[in-house]
Amino acid sequence: MKRELHPFSREKLFRMVSVGVVDEPVNQAYDGISTGALLLNLAASILLTFDNITVIYGGLLLAIEHSTVMFFAVDYVFRLITANNLYPESNEIDSLRRYVFSMAGIIDLLSFLPYYLPVFFPSGLAVFRMFRVVRIFRLFRINAYYDSLNVITEVIASKKQQLLSSVFIILTLMLASSLCMYSLEHEAQPEVFKNAFSGIWWSASTLLTVGYGDIYPITPMGRMFSIIITFLGVGMVAIPTGIISAGFVEQYSHFKRVGEYGVEKDIRFVSFAINRHDVWVGRSVRNLNLPQECVIAAIQRGGKLVVPDGDLVLIAGDVVILGAEPAANEMPVTISEITLGKNHPWNGMQIEDIDISRQSDFVLIKRNDELLRPREELALKEGDRAILLSRGKDRKLEREYNA
Repeated sequence: MKRELHPFSREKLFRMVSVGVVDEPVNQAYDGISTGALLLNLAASILLTFDNITVIYGGLLLAIEHSTVMFFAVDYVFRLITANNLYPESNEIDSLRRYVFSMAGIIDLLSFLPYYLPVFFPSGLAVFRMFRVVRIFRLFRINAYYDSLNVITEVIASKKQQLLSSVFIILTLMLASSLCMYSLEHEAQPEVFKNAFSGIWWSASTLLTVGYGDIYPITPMGRMFSIIITFLGVGMVAIPTGIISAGFVEQYSHFKRVGEYGVEKDIRFVSFAINRHDVWVGRSVRNLNLPQECVIAAIQRGGKLVVPDGDLVLIAGDVVILGAEPAANEMPVTISEITLGKNHPWNGMQIEDIDISRQSDFVLIKRNDELLRPREELALKEGDRAILLSRGKDRKLEREYNA
């Protein structure tokens, strides 16, 4: 049986500050406030750079900046408090350390700390203002809502080794060309190509096809060599571009294969409330003796949607969703059945390794005439029918299996 959360428990606070957890109105509201505060802060920061706007609305914009930065500070404190929920396998101290020194933790800290540092260090005002730009990286948290944005990070992560190799080749070529150009042009232009660093600046602007024109060769050999490096530069820049493009093609080909080999159909379901006189009160899900064609997809208890396991005991007041669309006044859910074809990418994968949205859960696995509980170590096979429950509209599931 799932443990009920105290209204002010740390676990409830963790679910509130976790982006993308939208099972309760307070969690949805907090995500909306967090996103709105960030957008208002960025808008105020940009508008404050216009003198004519600052003269008229400067006070309002400064008030917006002050209040939103204060919200970032409170949000950071909440995340410190719930660090152990983020890293449950670590103790309290290690959880705090892991969050504080994580990329997300550093971004969260720099979102508000530079705003208050000038109070203690007035001479560093310009430097602290520069660090405020870091708060724009909080926008990446929107990825939790728009799974299509995650494709970019997935492509970069999957092609990490190839991208690092291409960057290494570019840096090597840049160093070699800068030393060669310094050797060819130093005597003709001692003030322009003073040292090897001057050659590096020239090679960077040439290889990356920027060409500022502030430094260029004048000797015949230098110009001949510059033509060669320019051609190589076009190819070098095209390498990481081609790698990323190939990654996008692979991702969308994967979605297409899933659409071809994974057959999806919606299951209609009914819901009803249990009163204290019903025979199901006090009985566990596994002991309800339901027909094989029926399945308890979810239970709505106290405003929460619970995916039941066999040991969950029903109580009076539970709303049981048995197979059907929810009523208009209930939490919207979608039940989907995925049939695994021969070439389905889930074949042979354990449930814990399958990448699905946090808004979806496996409810049941139908294998031939057998119903299997979706244990994390359970490996899926060809012909399995996986029944998934989605809270609200799961766009990731829709995108992957309606492609």
